[in-house]
Amino acid sequence: MDPIEAVNVASDTTFLMALTGQARGHSLWVYDFRTLALEDGRLFCRAVPVKVKPVQGQHVEFGPEQRLDLATDVDVILMRQDPPFDMAYVTATYLLERVHPRTLVVNNPAEVRSAPEKLIATLFPGLQPPTLVSSDPVALVDFHRRHGDVVLKPLHGAAGSGVVRLKADDPNLEALIEIHATGSRDPLVIQKFIPAVSAGDKRIILIDGEPVGAINRIPAKDQVRSNLRVGGTAAPVELTARDREICAAIGPFLKERGLIFVGIDVIGDYLTEINVTSPTGAQQLLEFSGIDATAAMWETIEAKRQATR
Repeated sequence: MDPIEAVNVASDTTFLMALTGQARGHSLWVYDFRTLALEDGRLFCRAVPVKVKPVQGQHVEFGPEQRLDLATDVDVILMRQDPPFDMAYVTATYLLERVHPRTLVVNNPAEVRSAPEKLIATLFPGLQPPTLVSSDPVALVDFHRRHGDVVLKPLHGAAGSGVVRLKADDPNLEALIEIHATGSRDPLVIQKFIPAVSAGDKRIILIDGEPVGAINRIPAKDQVRSNLRVGGTAAPVELTARDREICAAIGPFLKERGLIFVGIDVIGDYLTEINVTSPTGAQQLLEFSGIDATAAMWETIEAKRQATR
């Protein structure tokens, strides 16, 4: 995970995973993916044992650093560092693939690597709004001309970074494409704007392919981004029949590929993203509904580990 010292204990999903795991009797270590080391076919890391409590500023107690053999010393690895989904991240998935499934990696690192969050949703025709993924300015401009009001975002962005709304008469698309190209060779995603976003962007958490609950993320006034990190407000919400239809369509795919803890984004009747790297929302779901998605995650992990013994 990213540095545990810096987390907000009241809102961070990874911290809740740690707190819940500890309460279930599991011992915890934290490591930085940059300490992964592959030697003679064996994968090691430098990690520190931790004990956690929900008191900000006093929320983690560290033990002495240890060198762990990730194939023999641990039962489960939670891969929870935040994007960017860059080559360092991709390399970490290759390394962790050396120990999975003997050591259960959540989520399956090979499938995480194969599932960039804005691309994986395109595997399910009819669930997304009209969407184009491309670096080609001609294709992007043509899509804008045909669909009018659109949203432009970097393919591998996260937490609402770089998301822009362009109305039908907005002349800035080509300039934005040029700006993006100066710093990245990655494609852009352009998507028909969904007016229902003003009522919220729903985050639904699925455990092993099954929906356990949802929260609504409401954008600030006159904003298109609803992500909590950029000013969106969390609110309780119930799953609709359309939400359950979307979950039923993608759930078997997630389960089959070992994508155990997943957060999907739904605006109105449309699926916009399937988040498999470090999806959030579990703390807010627990606060609003009493549903602990991390407890459901640990139950699934424990069952899978028991089945392999």
